[in-house]
Amino acid sequence: MPRPDSEHARRYELRGGEPCLDLVNTVAWRRTEHPVDYLETPEDLLAWGGQAGLIDPGEPGLPASGDLQGSSVDDLARMHALREAIHRVVTAAMERSAPDHDDLAILNRAVSEARARQRLVPTGHGRFAWEWDGGSAADRVLWGVAMSAASLLASPAIDRVRVCAGPGCGWLFVDRSRNRSRRWCDTRDCGNRERVRRHLAARRAAG
Repeated sequence: MPRPDSEHARRYELRGGEPCLDLVNTVAWRRTEHPVDYLETPEDLLAWGGQAGLIDPGEPGLPASGDLQGSSVDDLARMHALREAIHRVVTAAMERSAPDHDDLAILNRAVSEARARQRLVPTGHGRFAWEWDGGSAADRVLWGVAMSAASLLASPAIDRVRVCAGPGCGWLFVDRSRNRSRRWCDTRDCGNRERVRRHLAARRAAG
């Protein structure tokens, strides 16, 4: 799980298969003593939300394209709290155990707020779509994540959520492979690292 290219580029790897898991994966190396948080600033929150497809910077009422000043330290704290609650609730579901009451309460509050802000709008030719009714850019990122988590947890796909087999990685993803055999967040990253490790171990054993 590589670090985003640079502080200014703010490029994020979206390998979870669902926005809520991609948010969880903004913490790298969760299973080590030195995890790395890629959402360090309010600007990071909006950069990630845009790349995850949860906001459109060109939408009326939201920051203009390239302007990442529409978020605050409080917004970032809310997102961090929601991210960690989702991680623990999803992990509990993977382990077939009951979620922590406080974690579920955090998620449910966000889901309730998101649902209260949804409205149906016509898109033409007898079709409709969901749209957010107001809210800041940061709100919309948070609402989108909350609805993604609710949808995942209430669907059969929760049984396909896996944790990357890479030592220390900790990233989560939905295994949508036909035979449910996916092991890595990315075969080119953790998968390749494991292949190199095995190759070196085999050479040492043979030497």
